[in-house]
Amino acid sequence: MRKIRWVLAHEPIELFLRAAKRFTQEVNERAAGRLDIEYMTLSEYAERYNGGKKVTKHELLDLMESGAIEMSQMYTTWLGERYSKDMRVLDLPFLFRDHDHAAAVLDGEIGECLLDGLSKTGVKGLAFTYSGGFRMIPAVKAINSVADFEGLRLRSNRSPVAIDTLKAVGADPVVMELEDISGAVQSGEIVGGESTYPRFYGLKQNEVCDVINDTGHSLFLTSIITSQKFWDSLEPGLQAIIRMAASNAARSERVESVEDIALVQQRCSKEGIEVVKLSADEVEKFKAATVPVYTKYEREFGGLVARIQQTQ
Repeated sequence: MRKIRWVLAHEPIELFLRAAKRFTQEVNERAAGRLDIEYMTLSEYAERYNGGKKVTKHELLDLMESGAIEMSQMYTTWLGERYSKDMRVLDLPFLFRDHDHAAAVLDGEIGECLLDGLSKTGVKGLAFTYSGGFRMIPAVKAINSVADFEGLRLRSNRSPVAIDTLKAVGADPVVMELEDISGAVQSGEIVGGESTYPRFYGLKQNEVCDVINDTGHSLFLTSIITSQKFWDSLEPGLQAIIRMAASNAARSERVESVEDIALVQQRCSKEGIEVVKLSADEVEKFKAATVPVYTKYEREFGGLVARIQQTQ
C-alpha cells in the first residue's frame, strides 16, 4: 500500500480540509486498499514525521521536492514566484468575468497548461481550488470610489501583479501574510488588506475591521499539488484515480467557497459589519486604472491573457 501524506499548510485550516477530505473519500472508493491517505496540519506532521521539530508553511515546498510529503494545497501566487511565472497571470485584475468563466479556464486547456508548467520542477499541479474566491478588502475605512484608494496602506500578497494593481489605483501596498492583517490593522500599520470572505471570521479580521470592501478585483486561487517524485513512481492506473479525485475535490471545494460568501455576508449584516460595493461606474474606473498593469506584463504572459479573456 502506498502512503500519501497530505499536509495542510495554510489558515484557516477548515478551508483546506475540504479538498483533502473529499479527495480521500473518492480515492478510498476507487482504490480501496491501494493508497493510505493521511491528512494533517504542519504541527501534526512535525510531531509524527519530523521528530517534533517545527515546520513552517514556507518549508512545505522544500518538503515536497525532497519527497518528505506527497500532497498539499498551495497559493498559486507562491507557485508562480517559485516555479512558473505564468501562474502570475491569474492575479491580473478583472481577468475573470465570473465564476463560470473562471471554471472554464481553470478546468480547461489553459488550466492544464498552467499546471503542466510546474512539472519541470519537483512539484506537479493537479487541480485549481479557490480557498476563498474573489478577493475583498476588510478595513477600517469604506472604499466607495477609486479615488478613495489614494494613499491607503493596504496589505497585498507577494505577487508583483497584485502589488502593481494596488499601486495603479493610488494605494500604498504593504506585503505581508494574510494571517498578519488583523495585527497590522490593530497596530495602525495598515488600514486593511486583500483577503477573502471565508477568511474574514476565520482569521478574526472581524475583530479589527468594521468594513468589507467587496471589490472582487481578482481571484484568490490555490492548487492541489503532489510531489513529482511520488507521481512518477505511481502506475498509470493510480495516477488516473488521483488526478480524477483531485479534480472532483477541487470543483466541490470551489462551490463551497462561493457558498461561504453568502453565509459571511448574512453574519456581517447581523453583526453590523458594513459591506461596501463599488458602483458600476467606479468598477469601470478601477478597470481603466489597471490597464497599465496589463501593459506592463503583456510580454511576460504572451498570448495567455487574450486566450483567457476569449474563453467562453
